[in-house]
Amino acid sequence: MRMYTFLAGPIGNLDNPTILISFILALILLGALGVVAFLLFKRLVPRIYVVGTMVILFVSWLFDLQIVTIISSVALVCGVVFFLIANMNENRELTGNNMLDKSVKSKKRKVRSESLFDREAMYKKIEMAVITLSRQKVGALITFEKRDSLFDVMKSGTVIDAPVSAELLQTIFYPGTRLHDGAVVIHDDKIVAASVYFTPTTRPLTGKYGSRHRAAIGISEVSDAVTVVVSEETGRISIAYEGELQPVGPDTFLETFEDYMALVKTNKE
Repeated sequence: MRMYTFLAGPIGNLDNPTILISFILALILLGALGVVAFLLFKRLVPRIYVVGTMVILFVSWLFDLQIVTIISSVALVCGVVFFLIANMNENRELTGNNMLDKSVKSKKRKVRSESLFDREAMYKKIEMAVITLSRQKVGALITFEKRDSLFDVMKSGTVIDAPVSAELLQTIFYPGTRLHDGAVVIHDDKIVAASVYFTPTTRPLTGKYGSRHRAAIGISEVSDAVTVVVSEETGRISIAYEGELQPVGPDTFLETFEDYMALVKTNKE
């Protein structure tokens, strides 16, 4: 009888045993719910345990159930520590998996990029198109975007967004077509836009230069782009880079073009 009075506290006495009995039944019900939650929702068990223990602690403190308060306090602390450690291990494992997943995805993207973009094959297509245009004396202006974005410049042109091919380049620059004036802009292995107009250079140039050559020099002065020019009058091939225009022969075009594409723009300021 004394033990019962001690456990019940000031309000859980013999004159009012219903409160204590109801509380004990509530604990049993909570335990049953915890078992069900564990069987059905294993991920929810930590939350149910912590919240349930906090409820028990609050109610036991409210009704001054001293033993229950002590037990629930110890259970709450132990439970929180246990689940923090468990979650720490789970988060560490999850972080490791995420890092591995990101590494794998990065490698896959790299392999996919290298497999889809065959630089040597693309350069061969450019050589074929340029040599053909040169022999036919068809004027052409082909700009290759590198690190410096040409997005603002391309707004003046027409979106193409097509894979590079010698036939498509020859068709674009064929006299009489709507896109033959202006430049073609290429990024990686895609023809991004055609009929793009560049601001020509304002520098005084020695010799006779047409509008295509001035435009090629102009875009090379404000970006690290490499621009190939084919003269409409003579069929001569030139490459513009960093404000300079270099004539190139058909036999040495591919090698020279590859060298320019591999260059990194220097800071002349």
